Amino acid sequence: MFGGVYGTVLASALIAALDQSGDEDTPYYDATWVFVTAAAAALAHGYSHHMATHEAGSAGHRWWLLMRALRNEWPLVAAALPTVLLLVFAGIMHWDSQGVTAVGLGLNTALLFAWGSFVAYRVGYRIGASLLIGLADAAIGMVIIAANAIIH
Repeated sequence: MFGGVYGTVLASALIAALDQSGDEDTPYYDATWVFVTAAAAALAHGYSHHMATHEAGSAGHRWWLLMRALRNEWPLVAAALPTVLLLVFAGIMHWDSQGVTAVGLGLNTALLFAWGSFVAYRVGYRIGASLLIGLADAAIGMVIIAANAIIH
């Protein structure tokens, strides 16, 4: 859940920040930066978890623990992929960047709702409570949408 929410919020913030009104549309550049930033965040998060739980042992064992910590970060990168794919598709179809940003922010807000609702239901919350948790997650997306509107 953490990686999914974190990756989706990261992708939302990046798609909003990379959209510059009046500038040339750069969807492939933007897609690359969303992916690279998600991968770097996953590496940094996995490495920091590894260092925070650092245990004595052989070098081989420490490397194995590091690889396991990094492997556990895949949901963060996977959560950014819908935004990356949207940007690549936008480049192929020559979509306007402002429209792509709006669609991306809406898509990611819907994904935040889905992540929150699904995981809450799966761990035992009733449907009503699960939907409220999904709405709380979607509120993060709404904050990014509002910030994008205010900043632009």
